[in-house]
Amino acid sequence: MQYGLIGEHLPHSFSKIIHEKIASYNYDLHELMTHEVDSFMRKAAFRGINVTIPYKQTVIPYLDEISDQAAKIGAVNTIVNRDGKLCGYNTDYFGMRDLLIRNGTDPAGKKVLILGTGGTSKTAYAVVSDLGAAEIHKVSRTGKEGALTYEEACTKHTDAEIIINTTPCGMYPNIDDSPVDLDCFPRLCGLVDAIYNPLRTVLVLEAQKRGIPAQGGLYMLVVQAVYAAELFTGKTIDDAVTEEVYMEILNSKRNIVLTGMSLAGKTTLGTLLSQKLDRRLEDTDDMIVNREQRPITDIFSSEGEPYFRDLETAMVRELAPQNGIIISTGGGAILREENVDALKKNGCVIFLDRPLEQILPADDRPLANTKEKVTALMEKRYPIYRSTCDDFIPNNISPEDGAAKILAVLQRA
Repeated sequence: MQYGLIGEHLPHSFSKIIHEKIASYNYDLHELMTHEVDSFMRKAAFRGINVTIPYKQTVIPYLDEISDQAAKIGAVNTIVNRDGKLCGYNTDYFGMRDLLIRNGTDPAGKKVLILGTGGTSKTAYAVVSDLGAAEIHKVSRTGKEGALTYEEACTKHTDAEIIINTTPCGMYPNIDDSPVDLDCFPRLCGLVDAIYNPLRTVLVLEAQKRGIPAQGGLYMLVVQAVYAAELFTGKTIDDAVTEEVYMEILNSKRNIVLTGMSLAGKTTLGTLLSQKLDRRLEDTDDMIVNREQRPITDIFSSEGEPYFRDLETAMVRELAPQNGIIISTGGGAILREENVDALKKNGCVIFLDRPLEQILPADDRPLANTKEKVTALMEKRYPIYRSTCDDFIPNNISPEDGAAKILAVLQRA
């Protein structure tokens, strides 16, 4: 292996994709068990590696040199082999710093809680300290090594203004987990999460619901990779490359989720986008019909709407953790908050806002088979469509123009 990443569990890492877009080298993912690290580091059969959980501190004794910054932090995520001499760095520092800046979160003079006590928490501590945080506390389940417990954080530090999550809580596959209840922190004004899979964790979503600027860790991952690639190659990489790679990775990984009334154009636009982007299109209503082997009208008449909504939620939960697909939702999918939350973890939710006069009744839609029912549904659901979407497009235009508008939405991070 010339270049790559070492860690314990790497099947869902984005690092290979990112590095191979940044530079021209091959980049491998190399999983190591704890007992294998010693042999790997002593052989040093690599030119440059990145290091992730749980080895950012484990590798330090094997280094011949360590940058002042990495030594101060006490964690290394980048190692360069220079003629047999191993030199350690911490490019996570720049990733965390730039993520905070991108999120509009300035720690200067503020109280910061850092969730976790591992290598990334040490990096976060160094960053916010350098940026002038007034008060910094680490939080852990045990409260060891001077950290607060979560109970202490939620009772004695409710005036925290910034939260940084460096724990794996909420990371795939346990995407419904969250390390802390944000209701405990009424003064919170910024949150970042080092997790990038899913793209938006429960913690990030809960902050965004409250109007608090919040982002996941994908941008941090790209920035630190750019700095690592500069160390690997000895070449300076233009800032524009960082943004270009970030947007490319973001849009390759996030789903396009179409919401709106029945016959609002979701299937038409979804099909067109599927062709343009070479992405798989999934329709939750079609999935229900295929699973049940009967039309939706029969499901409603024999089982009732609650049964159908449970099926719909099951379909959403199946699709939401996937990456890079197009999801056309049923007209009522947004009625359950759990559906919206699930779809937003890896998706950009776009509401197709078609004028009421262009939405016609349909016999195969039990709740919208008359004009009166369509009007009543629109009045009830319209505010929900608007409040739950990430963006919307007026869909009284041609499918080509509608697809172009959606693609433009996706260029905004």
